[in-house]
Amino acid sequence: MFTTTKVRSLAVDGQVLRIAVRPARRSRPSQTPLLLINGIGASLELLQPLVDELDPALEVIRFDPPGVGGSPLPVVPYRFTGLCRMIGQLLTALGHDRADVLGISWGGGVAQHFAAFQRARCRKLVLASTATGALMVPASPAVLARMITPRRYLDRSYLQGAAANLYGGSARDDPARVAAAMNAHNRVGSARGYVYQLVAGAAWTSVPFLPFLRQPTLIISGDDDPIIPLANARLMHRLIPNSRVHVYHGGHLGLVTEAAELAPVVSDFLAAPAPAGQRKET
Repeated sequence: MFTTTKVRSLAVDGQVLRIAVRPARRSRPSQTPLLLINGIGASLELLQPLVDELDPALEVIRFDPPGVGGSPLPVVPYRFTGLCRMIGQLLTALGHDRADVLGISWGGGVAQHFAAFQRARCRKLVLASTATGALMVPASPAVLARMITPRRYLDRSYLQGAAANLYGGSARDDPARVAAAMNAHNRVGSARGYVYQLVAGAAWTSVPFLPFLRQPTLIISGDDDPIIPLANARLMHRLIPNSRVHVYHGGHLGLVTEAAELAPVVSDFLAAPAPAGQRKET
Protein backbone atom coordinates (compact mmCIF):
# COMPACT_ATOMS: atom_id res chain seq x y z
CA MET A 1 0.00 0.00 0.00
CA PHE A 2 2.70 2.48 1.02
CA THR A 3 5.24 2.00 -1.78
CA THR A 4 7.05 5.31 -1.24
CA THR A 5 5.41 6.49 1.97
CA LYS A 6 7.33 6.10 5.20
CA VAL A 7 5.20 5.23 8.24
CA ARG A 8 6.66 5.53 11.71
CA SER A 9 6.02 6.76 15.24
CA LEU A 10 7.33 10.08 16.48
CA ALA A 11 7.24 11.58 19.98
CA VAL A 12 6.14 15.24 20.04
CA ASP A 13 5.12 17.33 23.03
CA GLY A 14 5.09 14.24 25.27
CA GLN A 15 2.74 12.31 22.94
CA VAL A 16 3.61 9.56 20.48
CA LEU A 17 2.00 10.10 17.07
CA ARG A 18 1.90 7.62 14.21
CA ILE A 19 2.83 9.52 11.07
CA ALA A 20 3.16 8.86 7.35
CA VAL A 21 5.30 10.95 5.02
CA ARG A 22 5.20 10.63 1.24
CA PRO A 23 8.40 12.27 -0.05
CA ALA A 24 8.20 14.71 -2.94
CA ARG A 25 9.32 13.45 -6.33
CA ARG A 26 12.99 14.34 -6.53
CA SER A 27 12.90 15.59 -10.10
CA ARG A 28 10.33 18.30 -9.24
CA PRO A 29 10.03 18.75 -5.49
CA SER A 30 7.69 21.31 -3.99
CA GLN A 31 9.02 23.81 -1.48
CA THR A 32 6.13 23.52 0.95
CA PRO A 33 4.81 20.17 2.22
CA LEU A 34 1.11 19.42 2.54
CA LEU A 35 -0.17 18.37 5.96
CA LEU A 36 -3.44 16.40 6.00
CA ILE A 37 -5.71 16.37 9.07
CA ASN A 38 -8.37 13.67 8.94
CA GLY A 39 -11.96 13.49 10.14
CA ILE A 40 -13.11 12.18 13.50
CA GLY A 41 -12.31 8.53 14.19
CA ALA A 42 -10.42 8.06 10.92
CA SER A 43 -6.83 6.90 10.76
CA LEU A 44 -4.33 8.24 8.25
CA GLU A 45 -5.04 5.34 5.86
CA LEU A 46 -8.48 6.66 4.93
CA LEU A 47 -7.06 9.49 2.83
CA GLN A 48 -4.81 7.18 0.80
CA PRO A 49 -6.99 7.61 -2.35
CA LEU A 50 -6.41 11.38 -2.17
CA VAL A 51 -2.67 11.00 -1.58
CA ASP A 52 -2.41 8.68 -4.60
CA GLU A 53 -3.99 11.34 -6.82
CA LEU A 54 -2.12 14.42 -5.55
CA ASP A 55 0.73 15.96 -7.53
CA PRO A 56 3.78 13.72 -6.88
CA ALA A 57 5.88 16.87 -6.50
CA LEU A 58 4.15 17.41 -3.16
CA GLU A 59 5.55 16.04 0.05
CA VAL A 60 2.48 14.81 1.95
CA ILE A 61 2.40 14.41 5.74
CA ARG A 62 -0.36 12.55 7.62
CA PHE A 63 -0.76 11.60 11.25
CA ASP A 64 -3.10 9.79 13.61
CA PRO A 65 -4.35 12.12 16.38
CA PRO A 66 -3.88 10.90 19.96
CA GLY A 67 -6.00 7.80 20.61
CA VAL A 68 -6.82 7.30 16.92
CA GLY A 69 -5.45 4.60 14.62
CA GLY A 70 -1.91 3.75 15.65
CA SER A 71 -1.38 6.67 18.04
CA PRO A 72 -1.75 5.73 21.73
CA LEU A 73 -4.24 7.40 24.01
CA PRO A 74 -3.08 10.59 25.71
CA VAL A 75 -3.01 10.70 29.48
CA VAL A 76 -5.80 13.27 29.55
CA PRO A 77 -8.22 14.74 26.99
CA TYR A 78 -6.92 17.56 24.82
CA ARG A 79 -8.26 20.68 23.11
CA PHE A 80 -7.54 22.03 19.63
CA THR A 81 -4.92 24.39 21.08
CA GLY A 82 -2.90 21.49 22.48
CA LEU A 83 -3.26 19.45 19.29
CA CYS A 84 -2.13 22.41 17.17
CA ARG A 85 0.92 22.78 19.40
CA MET A 86 1.70 19.11 18.72
CA ILE A 87 1.29 19.69 14.98
CA GLY A 88 3.72 22.61 15.10
CA GLN A 89 6.27 20.46 16.91
CA LEU A 90 5.67 17.66 14.41
CA LEU A 91 6.54 20.00 11.54
CA THR A 92 9.67 21.12 13.40
CA ALA A 93 10.74 17.51 13.99
CA LEU A 94 10.33 16.82 10.26
CA GLY A 95 12.47 19.86 9.40
CA HIS A 96 9.74 22.20 8.17
CA ASP A 97 9.13 25.79 9.23
CA ARG A 98 5.64 25.78 7.68
CA ALA A 99 3.24 23.72 5.62
CA ASP A 100 0.12 23.96 3.52
CA VAL A 101 -2.68 22.47 5.62
CA LEU A 102 -5.72 20.50 4.46
CA GLY A 103 -8.35 19.53 7.02
CA ILE A 104 -11.44 17.44 6.36
CA SER A 105 -14.54 17.51 8.61
CA TRP A 106 -13.32 17.45 12.25
CA GLY A 107 -9.81 17.95 10.91
CA GLY A 108 -11.03 21.08 9.14
CA GLY A 109 -11.77 22.60 12.53
CA VAL A 110 -8.24 21.78 13.67
CA ALA A 111 -6.88 23.26 10.44
CA GLN A 112 -8.77 26.53 11.00
CA HIS A 113 -7.43 26.75 14.55
CA PHE A 114 -3.88 26.03 13.36
CA ALA A 115 -4.07 28.68 10.64
CA ALA A 116 -5.29 31.26 13.15
CA PHE A 117 -3.04 30.56 16.11
CA GLN A 118 0.05 29.12 14.39
CA ARG A 119 -0.22 31.63 11.56
CA ALA A 120 3.45 31.71 10.57
CA ARG A 121 3.46 27.94 10.12
CA CYS A 122 0.55 27.76 7.66
CA ARG A 123 1.10 29.05 4.11
CA LYS A 124 -2.17 27.99 2.42
CA LEU A 125 -5.32 26.43 3.83
CA VAL A 126 -7.74 23.88 2.34
CA LEU A 127 -10.99 23.23 4.21
CA ALA A 128 -12.96 20.22 3.00
CA SER A 129 -16.41 19.11 4.16
CA THR A 130 -16.07 21.17 7.32
CA ALA A 131 -17.69 24.01 9.23
CA THR A 132 -17.26 26.58 11.99
CA GLY A 133 -17.94 24.34 14.99
CA ALA A 134 -20.62 25.14 17.55
CA LEU A 135 -21.96 28.03 15.48
CA MET A 136 -22.84 26.38 12.17
CA VAL A 137 -25.74 25.14 10.06
CA PRO A 138 -26.21 21.74 11.74
CA ALA A 139 -26.92 18.32 10.37
CA SER A 140 -30.25 16.68 11.12
CA PRO A 141 -30.70 15.10 14.57
CA ALA A 142 -30.69 11.63 12.98
CA VAL A 143 -27.29 12.24 11.40
CA LEU A 144 -25.86 13.78 14.57
CA ALA A 145 -26.99 10.75 16.56
CA ARG A 146 -24.92 8.49 14.32
CA MET A 147 -21.87 10.74 14.68
CA ILE A 148 -21.57 10.47 18.45
CA THR A 149 -20.45 6.84 18.21
CA PRO A 150 -17.59 5.18 16.26
CA ARG A 151 -19.83 2.20 15.37
CA ARG A 152 -19.56 2.93 11.64
CA TYR A 153 -15.83 2.15 11.86
CA LEU A 154 -16.42 -1.07 13.77
CA ASP A 155 -19.41 -2.63 12.01
CA ARG A 156 -19.25 -2.76 8.23
CA SER A 157 -22.82 -4.00 7.82
CA TYR A 158 -24.08 -1.15 10.01
CA LEU A 159 -22.18 1.38 7.91
CA GLN A 160 -23.47 -0.07 4.66
CA GLY A 161 -27.02 0.40 5.92
CA ALA A 162 -26.35 3.92 7.21
CA ALA A 163 -23.97 5.23 4.53
CA ALA A 164 -26.55 6.73 2.17
CA ASN A 165 -28.22 8.95 4.77
CA LEU A 166 -25.00 9.67 6.64
CA TYR A 167 -22.58 10.53 3.83
CA GLY A 168 -24.78 11.34 0.83
CA GLY A 169 -23.33 11.64 -2.67
CA SER A 170 -22.12 8.39 -4.22
CA ALA A 171 -22.97 6.57 -0.97
CA ARG A 172 -26.63 6.81 -2.02
CA ASP A 173 -25.96 4.84 -5.20
CA ASP A 174 -23.27 2.47 -3.93
CA PRO A 175 -23.19 2.21 -0.13
CA ALA A 176 -21.15 -0.99 -0.30
CA ARG A 177 -18.29 0.87 -2.02
CA VAL A 178 -18.28 3.55 0.68
CA ALA A 179 -18.40 0.93 3.44
CA ALA A 180 -15.44 -0.81 1.84
CA ALA A 181 -13.48 2.44 1.59
CA MET A 182 -14.16 3.27 5.22
CA ASN A 183 -13.33 -0.17 6.60
CA ALA A 184 -10.81 -1.69 4.22
CA HIS A 185 -7.64 -0.13 5.63
CA ASN A 186 -8.78 2.27 8.33
CA ARG A 187 -7.20 1.43 11.69
CA VAL A 188 -9.74 1.86 14.45
CA GLY A 189 -8.53 3.38 17.69
CA SER A 190 -10.16 3.06 21.08
CA ALA A 191 -13.66 4.31 21.89
CA ARG A 192 -12.07 6.65 24.43
CA GLY A 193 -9.92 8.17 21.67
CA TYR A 194 -13.10 8.94 19.73
CA VAL A 195 -14.63 10.57 22.81
CA TYR A 196 -11.46 12.64 23.27
CA GLN A 197 -11.88 13.96 19.73
CA LEU A 198 -15.47 14.91 20.49
CA VAL A 199 -14.34 16.66 23.67
CA ALA A 200 -11.56 18.51 21.82
CA GLY A 201 -14.08 20.25 19.59
CA ALA A 202 -16.87 20.70 22.13
CA ALA A 203 -18.15 24.29 22.30
CA TRP A 204 -15.37 25.38 19.91
CA THR A 205 -16.15 27.81 17.10
CA SER A 206 -14.02 29.60 14.55
CA VAL A 207 -16.57 32.33 13.78
CA PRO A 208 -14.82 35.08 15.82
CA PHE A 209 -11.40 34.61 14.21
CA LEU A 210 -12.12 33.61 10.59
CA PRO A 211 -12.22 37.27 9.41
CA PHE A 212 -8.63 37.60 10.62
CA LEU A 213 -7.24 34.66 8.62
CA ARG A 214 -4.74 35.84 6.04
CA GLN A 215 -3.86 32.57 4.32
CA PRO A 216 -5.22 31.95 0.83
CA THR A 217 -8.01 29.46 1.50
CA LEU A 218 -9.77 26.90 -0.68
CA ILE A 219 -13.12 25.70 0.68
CA ILE A 220 -14.33 22.40 -0.81
CA SER A 221 -17.88 21.17 -0.25
CA GLY A 222 -20.23 18.61 -1.72
CA ASP A 223 -23.73 19.60 -2.80
CA ASP A 224 -25.17 16.54 -1.00
CA ASP A 225 -23.41 16.42 2.37
CA PRO A 226 -25.78 15.44 5.22
CA ILE A 227 -23.10 15.94 7.90
CA ILE A 228 -21.90 19.40 6.81
CA PRO A 229 -24.57 21.13 4.70
CA LEU A 230 -23.28 23.27 1.83
CA ALA A 231 -24.46 26.46 3.53
CA ASN A 232 -21.52 26.11 5.92
CA ALA A 233 -18.99 26.43 3.10
CA ARG A 234 -20.66 29.64 1.96
CA LEU A 235 -20.65 30.96 5.52
CA MET A 236 -16.89 30.35 5.82
CA HIS A 237 -16.37 31.95 2.43
CA ARG A 238 -18.11 35.11 3.63
CA LEU A 239 -16.00 35.19 6.78
CA ILE A 240 -12.54 34.37 5.36
CA PRO A 241 -11.17 37.34 3.37
CA ASN A 242 -8.87 35.52 0.94
CA SER A 243 -11.01 32.51 0.12
CA ARG A 244 -12.80 30.75 -2.69
CA VAL A 245 -15.33 27.90 -2.76
CA HIS A 246 -15.28 24.81 -4.96
CA VAL A 247 -18.56 22.89 -4.96
CA TYR A 248 -18.52 19.35 -6.31
CA HIS A 249 -21.37 16.96 -7.00
CA GLY A 250 -21.13 14.53 -4.12
CA GLY A 251 -21.27 13.94 -0.41
CA HIS A 252 -19.19 14.14 2.75
CA LEU A 253 -16.47 11.72 1.63
CA GLY A 254 -15.65 13.41 -1.67
CA LEU A 255 -11.90 13.50 -0.98
CA VAL A 256 -12.03 9.71 -0.77
CA THR A 257 -14.73 8.69 -3.26
CA GLU A 258 -14.08 11.49 -5.78
CA ALA A 259 -10.33 11.77 -5.18
CA ALA A 260 -9.47 11.68 -8.90
CA GLU A 261 -11.72 14.71 -9.48
CA LEU A 262 -10.78 16.75 -6.40
CA ALA A 263 -7.04 16.09 -6.04
CA PRO A 264 -6.18 18.21 -9.12
CA VAL A 265 -8.29 21.05 -7.68
CA VAL A 266 -6.21 20.89 -4.50
CA SER A 267 -2.87 20.51 -6.33
CA ASP A 268 -3.59 23.43 -8.67
CA PHE A 269 -4.59 25.67 -5.75
CA LEU A 270 -1.40 24.87 -3.86
CA ALA A 271 0.81 25.39 -6.90
CA ALA A 272 -0.77 28.68 -7.99
CA PRO A 273 0.50 32.11 -6.94
CA ALA A 274 -1.50 33.60 -4.11
CA PRO A 275 -3.52 36.55 -5.46
CA ALA A 276 -4.67 39.06 -2.86
CA GLY A 277 -8.35 39.32 -2.02
CA GLN A 278 -9.63 36.39 -4.07
CA ARG A 279 -13.35 35.76 -3.58
CA LYS A 280 -15.14 33.43 -5.94
CA GLU A 281 -17.14 30.23 -6.14
CA THR A 282 -16.59 27.47 -8.69
